[in-house]
Amino acid sequence: AAATAPLNLYYSAGPQIPAPSGIGVATCVGLEGPCTDSGKPLITGGKGFEAIDPAVFVDPANKTPYLKPGGSAGAKLRVWTLGPNMVTIDRELAVETPPHFTEGAFMHERGGTYYLSYSSGSYRHDSYQVHYATAPSPTGPWTYRGKIVESDARFKGPGHHAFLHDPADGRWYIAYHRWEGQTGPGPYKGSRKFIVQPIAYRADGSIVPLEMR
Repeated sequence: AAATAPLNLYYSAGPQIPAPSGIGVATCVGLEGPCTDSGKPLITGGKGFEAIDPAVFVDPANKTPYLKPGGSAGAKLRVWTLGPNMVTIDRELAVETPPHFTEGAFMHERGGTYYLSYSSGSYRHDSYQVHYATAPSPTGPWTYRGKIVESDARFKGPGHHAFLHDPADGRWYIAYHRWEGQTGPGPYKGSRKFIVQPIAYRADGSIVPLEMR
């Protein structure tokens, strides 16, 4: 049988006071491992930047891999390209931070349009929600498009998400987590629930706001 291509696991670590937060990467034989860590952080936080929420996007147009980590402290979007081995940093790119950005950046491409979606607000409060912007490239310039999902009467604080295109049925899905059984603006306690729902696009490429269920 043909050998399975290795997989890379990108993860947040820390902070362990006084060390700042960091993003690590391990190369895995398969989904269940075993995994071998690179041995050093890809990115280290500090100076108002929190190195959390790593998301890797490979541009289908030219196969360039991008790392878009989180940002909470300072709420700034930062973007790096990765080396060909996917476990080293190539360089940081200058990008704008879109409106209402807090953390949890994620990118997907559809029909030549690049969608940058991200969490906004405080994850333990009803202010947590997902916004998005679009661009003609993975690094902008961004056109802010509004909210994808926000708190409603039943579910609070939806956020930190990912998009998935299922080749089997051709549909797009969004995976996110939210608070259930909570009232008021927060802060909430306990654990959030993981949810996957179909997502829809209008003819102009804009995303139909999600109705949580």
